[in-house]
Amino acid sequence: MNKDSKIYIAGHRGLVGSALLNSLKKRGYQNFILKSHAELDLTDQQAVASFFEKEKPEYVFLAAAKVGGIMANNTYRGQFIYENLMIQNNVIHQAYQHQVKKLLFLGSTCIYPREADQPMKENSLLTAPLEYTNEPYAIAKIAGIKLCESYNLQYETNFIAVMPTNLYGPNDNFDLESSHVLPALVRKLLLGTYLETNNWEAIRDDLENRPVRNVNPEQTASQLEEALAGFGIRKNGNSGVEVEVWGSGKPRREFLWSEDMADACVFLMESKDFKEIVASNSGSSGEIRNTHINIGTGQEVSIASLAQLIQKQVGFQGKLVFNTSKPDGTMRKLTDPSKLHHLGWKHQIDIKEGISRICQWYTSVEARC
Repeated sequence: MNKDSKIYIAGHRGLVGSALLNSLKKRGYQNFILKSHAELDLTDQQAVASFFEKEKPEYVFLAAAKVGGIMANNTYRGQFIYENLMIQNNVIHQAYQHQVKKLLFLGSTCIYPREADQPMKENSLLTAPLEYTNEPYAIAKIAGIKLCESYNLQYETNFIAVMPTNLYGPNDNFDLESSHVLPALVRKLLLGTYLETNNWEAIRDDLENRPVRNVNPEQTASQLEEALAGFGIRKNGNSGVEVEVWGSGKPRREFLWSEDMADACVFLMESKDFKEIVASNSGSSGEIRNTHINIGTGQEVSIASLAQLIQKQVGFQGKLVFNTSKPDGTMRKLTDPSKLHHLGWKHQIDIKEGISRICQWYTSVEARC
């Protein structure tokens, strides 16, 4: 890519897209095509075709997706598979139709089997059943990998698929009903600290900046206390506060700072092509498959330990309560990033520093904009 190359970032307002945009700007890129969902519905085939015909981007980062945590994935199963298939099919196909020089498709490590060997290598894809709670989303992302791979093989396009591990960072989704575990715990534990000191001004400010369905920030303290209890943030009989964590706390997860992920993606777009990635794959069968690339740290932490790290960072003095009636999901989901390391990239931000950064960002003025 040249500094004046025309670059389209699909999903530039989200966690992934905003990190990509910032990373590219820091490197001197300046010619961006950016469209909000209101301006361009990526599930609309004709709208996407018209957009590519008009704008003619040279490079595409496909970061737009319908995403959520365990509850959202399991509840909106049809919506998750349909919207993700439509988004990626429309964008990838039009990138081929309009001769985009290079495209990067972002998936997720939920593509791997529930019982995949740990750490998960790229070649474990499609070797066993998926985790049930996010199966529709995973199937959509697998289809995206195979669409990129198949277009490369048939049409000689230069489409790269990457599978980031669990991401967190600025512009994450902190919704109390649909967010992933790390941002959910950050918000819940911060609200827990406010509840401990009866800081209703801070609670109302939080709810005003990040609205919660059926909760009015102007309600009375007792009404807000009842609403927070519905999300597992409650006072107990000993005049203390407890925050509920879904599941047993035993599952282990890998987390990657979103700006590290963006750095890896830009590195691949600047310096690696599909043919080079294929050449780096080992195997003598002659078949070309599993050409996607894991982006991760290769390090994991239990959900219980994660909650304790955030608890310490925000200064919550209360009790963590693990609700074992809620699903744990896959017990381990650790990537093997050795393929990416071999290509020349490794992460910089560890989990402790990342938690400090995300907690500071959440309470900053920037996060309210």
